[in-house]
Amino acid sequence: MPLTALRVARLKKPGRHGDGHGLYLQITNSGVKSWLLRYERTGRERWLGLGPLHTVSLHEARERARRARLQLLDGTDPIEAKKQAKAEQALAAAKTITFEQATTQYFNANEKRWKNPKHRNQFLSSMKAYAFPKFGKLPVNEIDRGLVLQVLDAIWQDKTETASRVRGRIERVLDWASVRGFRSGENPARWRGHLEHALPARGNLAKPQHHPALPYRELPDFIRLLRTRMGVAACAVEFTILTAARTGEVIGATWDEINLEEAVWTVPASRMKAKKEHRVPLSDRSLEILRALPRERNNPFVFIGPHRSGLSNMAMASVLRRMDRKDITVHGFRSTFRDWAAERTAYDNPVVEQALAHTIGNAVERAYRRGDMLDKRRKLMSDWASYSNLTGWAGNEGQVIPIRG
Repeated sequence: MPLTALRVARLKKPGRHGDGHGLYLQITNSGVKSWLLRYERTGRERWLGLGPLHTVSLHEARERARRARLQLLDGTDPIEAKKQAKAEQALAAAKTITFEQATTQYFNANEKRWKNPKHRNQFLSSMKAYAFPKFGKLPVNEIDRGLVLQVLDAIWQDKTETASRVRGRIERVLDWASVRGFRSGENPARWRGHLEHALPARGNLAKPQHHPALPYRELPDFIRLLRTRMGVAACAVEFTILTAARTGEVIGATWDEINLEEAVWTVPASRMKAKKEHRVPLSDRSLEILRALPRERNNPFVFIGPHRSGLSNMAMASVLRRMDRKDITVHGFRSTFRDWAAERTAYDNPVVEQALAHTIGNAVERAYRRGDMLDKRRKLMSDWASYSNLTGWAGNEGQVIPIRG
């Protein structure tokens, strides 16, 4: 006899109670009721679960059983079809991650590419500030041009440089997601041939902001005041000026890079912007600073910080701030050096550019230029130190040179 809704509700006896056409109500010893469909496939008995009674009614169980029998009629095993559907769902879920998750995975996979800790921190902080609030929780395969433009439109006019960097970071994350199989199709954050037609060019919005620099004529007076400051950070500022180095190169300097006997500081390629080893000739004053620095056991850094490590990124900037020189930056002293070399010396441009660790010439010229002009740069940096200190400077300022002298 077919089951009725009343009988289904009253049945308590454990076992399987048939409804007809292979449909059974199963009752376990603990009283749990569920629906099963019995069928044979390739001579083998099989049982398909159709759901618990508290969710699937008698009418719904009969409809589910009917659909399963139609699958059998079409030659499909409903149990195998159910397994395949679950596998496909699991695969789809594995291929679905949010943009925020994709950003984190991309960052973790590429963290070593950022040699500057500041740039590494800026990557995630900028995404959290601008991209994540708009579409961080959305699946990465749903990010489209409209969503990207929502982020960029809000900051493109007023924060052009930041917006440009955020766009590039979004583009790299989406490229990574495409390679990993999490999305397909065109990258909606691509600039060339794409967003360049939707946003005004950066050059039409913002002028490049150069690091404020001290005029070279004011440098000797600045050095005098700098030497009245106490502490390792002040020494690091003067050393940075004398070597025309970048801030990150100085605060990351370790004693194994310094050769006091040969008066050379060798910065490894891993810490250089151009990814090429750079030798820095050390003037007498630079050596004097190094020899006077305190050292700590098991601390390799030349300029040690307050926590048994190197100086922080802001340590030298804080020196300028305490000197009430908010109008200049530490990096700007490289421009001071460049202006001095161009206007007050006769050194060739390649020598000066090499002193600044700039890439010189085209690829062909670099292929033939194997040396680093260390001897010429040693004289250049010695003159720079003499000018900075106003001691032994051989320049022609204030001198009268006889015509037949």
